[in-house]
Amino acid sequence: MSTRRRFLLVTASATASATAASLALPALAQTRRVLPPMTDGPFYPPRRWRGDADWDADLTRTGALGPARGEHLAMLVQVADTRGRTIDGAEVEIWQCDALAAYRHPGVRAEPGRFDPGFQGFGAGRSAADGSLRFRTIRPVPYPGRTPHIHVKLRHPSFGELTSQLFLAGDPGNAQDFLWRRLDAGEQASLAMQLEPATGDGLKWQARHALIVPA
Repeated sequence: MSTRRRFLLVTASATASATAASLALPALAQTRRVLPPMTDGPFYPPRRWRGDADWDADLTRTGALGPARGEHLAMLVQVADTRGRTIDGAEVEIWQCDALAAYRHPGVRAEPGRFDPGFQGFGAGRSAADGSLRFRTIRPVPYPGRTPHIHVKLRHPSFGELTSQLFLAGDPGNAQDFLWRRLDAGEQASLAMQLEPATGDGLKWQARHALIVPA
């Protein structure tokens, strides 16, 4: 597995394309705060249960099913440390509830009508040489007792394992969320994704976000 790479060089030329592949990388100067650690929560899918299922970086299709319900989101993340060095080969996982507020998990009964069979629920990939990785998912929706959020877990030999959650910047539900309220202003900034409108390829939103890990 490859190790830490060069210092980040950021370009400012982001334009929405049909696939949102031209999203610019996050400006790491905005925050150098390590992602606040959080627990896996009750719906992290165990590896034994995943089997040979489709767990790629596109959560909006499950096998031949899809597209998923909800507002599709192109999410470009970039793994970097507190010194601004990008990290390649980092394993990044995300998981979230579907548009009907149901998680895909062996502890959740898959009753017809209670969940979206076209939503994968969990996705994974590895960061490229510049630390970047693109997910396609849906804009997170409120879960009973929680504001919209996306769980994220990162692994790499240089920093071990880190689990946290990403929130939507400015969402009115944040102020009532018990986990969000525990964070200080800097920690909130490190976890708040800024959504921008997207066009083409069935996308409604796009986001760029830096995932900062210990140096």
